[in-house]
Order: sequence, then structure tokens, then C-alpha cells
Amino acid sequence: MTTPDRREFLLQSLGLGALALSGCKRTTYYGVGRDPGPEPGAMRSQETKKKLLFPISLAQWSLHDALFKKQLDPLDFPLVAKRDHGIDAVEYVSTFYKEKKGDDAHFAELAKRCKDLGVESRLIMVDGEGRLGAATKEERDHAIANHARWLAIAHALGCIAIRVNAEGDGTPEEHRDRVAESMHALGEKGETLGLYVIIENHGGITSNGAWLASVMRAAKHPRVGTLPDFGNFKLGEGQQYDRYKGVEELMPFARAVSAKTYDFDSDGNETTIDYRRMMKLVLAAGYHAHVGIEYEGSRLSEKDGIRATKLLLERLRVELA
Repeated sequence: MTTPDRREFLLQSLGLGALALSGCKRTTYYGVGRDPGPEPGAMRSQETKKKLLFPISLAQWSLHDALFKKQLDPLDFPLVAKRDHGIDAVEYVSTFYKEKKGDDAHFAELAKRCKDLGVESRLIMVDGEGRLGAATKEERDHAIANHARWLAIAHALGCIAIRVNAEGDGTPEEHRDRVAESMHALGEKGETLGLYVIIENHGGITSNGAWLASVMRAAKHPRVGTLPDFGNFKLGEGQQYDRYKGVEELMPFARAVSAKTYDFDSDGNETTIDYRRMMKLVLAAGYHAHVGIEYEGSRLSEKDGIRATKLLLERLRVELA
């Protein structure tokens, strides 16, 4: 276990300074680097877990339109999740906090609001902080350093992980090896803080489930994993990877799951994705941690899209139990 003095040193080395969030609820990990099982970071009682096949969280991207239009303050995201949708676990997007990433007080305030509301911070989806698979080591090291800051912020908020991207250069094999090397380095940093570093299938070669699974095997670190997204399987040039095959390939490494939705029919079913089939794949992998709502449609409002996704997941949670 990391001692308090060692922890303070690590936080300073990752750029968080002496930020003290004494009221922030955190997960305890027994044995740094040890795999805690299929429900990492779950903060619910054992009794509640037995009742729920999986808990539900809300990804901040579901409200990206309101956030970009300044109709919603990013600090109020946990409030909206709890008050408007009855969801007590959230997943942040770094884009909406990037201008504040050096402001310790900003994240202290966010942590306080979560604590007051009884909302759990699950992860931060980190974008725009450099290419972890770049051809030059200098560029990769710069990207690793940028992501380390978000590891520190995630730790301060009580998250279990940060989500990164696998952009890079070279042949598929070269790209894989470079990303794996960077992920191992970030896994080492995450290990000291009890955090996971997870990759999402996010377009191009990263949407090839077999390739991304090979990155996991090459990274060889227990704190490195995946965030399978049900919708992000566009390979480019009009090519689409089989989403069900891709999720099945990524689930053995999953530390979070992104339930992407676009639209719904009159029966409340997603029109693009066979959710029953998809959730069977998730559960067959032994996964019972949070499933994160990520509505990305245009016909329904963001509020209604989130509501429809939640109702679908709740219905399947009962049916598949």
C-alpha cells in the first residue's frame, strides 16, 4: 500500500500539488497492481449489488450540446445526473474542464458537490492530450506527461480510471507496440494511485476489436484495460467493424462499458444496436460494474435520449437477471 507521505509525493509529481479533498469518497484497493475483479471501484453495498445485475452511470458527453452552448455549467453535471435522471454515478469528459486542469480549487469544488449530492465519480474521458502511439518517443513522452495530470485529477475526484485514445503512426504492428509501451508507462503511474488507464474503441484502427485486444496483451500491465463503446466501430473509408464481435473481443479487458445510443423505436428499443444481444455479451464476460449511458442522437433531446437509454437498460437489467 502507498503510505501517506509517498502518496503526497506522487500527487505532486503528477502535478496536483497539495490538493486536499478530505471529504472525497474513494475506493480502497488491497494490493497495488492486483486485479480486484470484475467490479473495480464499485462503491455499493453487497446487498445492493446482489439486487442489481449492473449499476448505471451517466457519461457527460450525453449533455455535450448543452455544455458547448454554455447552457450547463460543467460543475453542475453531477447535480443534473442526480436531480434530473436519478443517476448517482458520473463519467466526465476532459474537454469541459481543460481550461481548468491546472486549477486545484476547481476540482476540489467538483469533488465537494459530488460528496454533498451522494454522486460517485467513475472516470474521466481524456481527449486532445497527445498521441500515445506517435512515431517519436519525444511526442509519446509528452502525451504521457499530459495524461498524468488527468490521472492526478481523477484520483482527487475519487475515480477508478481515466479513458485515453490510441492514436498513432506506422504499420498496425508498429502502432500497436508504441501504444502498448505508452499504456504500460501510464499503467505504472496509475498503479501508484489505484487507478486504471483504459482505451476506448474510437475510430480507425482503434475500432478493430482484435487489434485493440492485441494492444492490451502487449501492454502487459494489470492497470491497463478497455472501455468498449457499443457505437464506435467505424474503421474509415466507409468500413464498419462488426460491433458485436468487437465488444466480445474487448470485454475480457473491460473496466467500464459505454452504452452508446442514437434513437429508439415505439417500443423503446435502440434502432441501430441490438441491446439485448449486446448486454448478453457484456454479462457473459462476467462484467457487473457500471454501464455508462452515452446518448448521441439528434431526434430526441439530450434529456429525453438519456431517459430512453436508462429505461432500456433498466428493462434489460430485469429481463436478463
